[in-house]
Amino acid sequence: MERKTPLFACHERAGGKIVPFAGYLLPVQYGSGVIAEHMAVRAACGLFDVSHMGEVVFKGPDALANLQNLLTNDMSGMENGRVRYSPMCNEAGGVVDDLIVYKFSEACYLAVVNAANREKDVAWMRAHLTGDVMMTDISDDVAQLALQGPRAEAILARLTDAANIPKKYYSFVPRAQVAGIDCLISRTGYTGEDGFELYCANADAPRLWDALLEAGAPDGLIPCGLGARDTLRLEAAMPLYGHEMNDTVTPLQTGLGVFVKLNKPFIGRDALLAMGEPGIMRVGIRMTGRGIAREHCAVYLDGRKIGETTSGTHCPYLGHAVAMALVEPVCPGTAVEVDVRGRRIAAEIVPLPFYKRKKA
Repeated sequence: MERKTPLFACHERAGGKIVPFAGYLLPVQYGSGVIAEHMAVRAACGLFDVSHMGEVVFKGPDALANLQNLLTNDMSGMENGRVRYSPMCNEAGGVVDDLIVYKFSEACYLAVVNAANREKDVAWMRAHLTGDVMMTDISDDVAQLALQGPRAEAILARLTDAANIPKKYYSFVPRAQVAGIDCLISRTGYTGEDGFELYCANADAPRLWDALLEAGAPDGLIPCGLGARDTLRLEAAMPLYGHEMNDTVTPLQTGLGVFVKLNKPFIGRDALLAMGEPGIMRVGIRMTGRGIAREHCAVYLDGRKIGETTSGTHCPYLGHAVAMALVEPVCPGTAVEVDVRGRRIAAEIVPLPFYKRKKA
């Protein structure tokens, strides 16, 4: 039976179309529709309920050592108040999940995991704990809202002191008040835009949701659902677990090598070293013929199958259809064909990301 986030009543009141997702009932879109929500985030701002995400706290003298063993990225040297992304591998080098880590102190970290993987991740982490560390799954006690878009900072500034707004991307303020509500404010997101993710107690989430929408109304802030969240992340070429990576796809194969530090020990390192150069790579595809590729469409080069798509859609901001795919090594500019429901559609390999915001 699917769970409800603390904002479920807010979504119903706003006319959200509710669907099951990762064990929760969440809005896939509101009355404005996915395209309008997508464009609002690119041009102004959108507000997302991401309370379904999982949150796990690591505390104790050996907290860092455990994260170093579990994660491919190097968590040493992080300053307090910074955030770092990392895949988490199994012994064979496949990806258990990808997550972000918040550093509060040398002995306290918060790991945020994908909702669909929460139970699996917690079990995996707990099975590999060593030394003096306490791991606590606090997911059921935490709500998370994502305020995303070029107007996000201006909107947030109406509800909190300027000192509470993180200045750098992938940094956070652990204790702040937004509209009088205790929050963790993080300058992070999954849309390709500037923005913030705010963590608060479940009981405070509806009041925070309403306060943000009211403060952002003059700037065009609207609530956004899962549909726009997916088109935005795909347009920005952000990988999604279960699509661009899984238990059998390695982070090196899906283009996340910058987050894999082979000069330190971690679970899966030996397997990755033994594999050598990856035989497949994540690429961008622009559909040049008429058709929209979704996931699991075969990709052909000179009549030979070289891989398949992992995600695909028509991108509202770009105005054309794109896809990501895992294929044999191939260069940008190469003409390929994508099998869409039995028809081979002309396409071209293009660099990633498809969209990159212009920094102020």
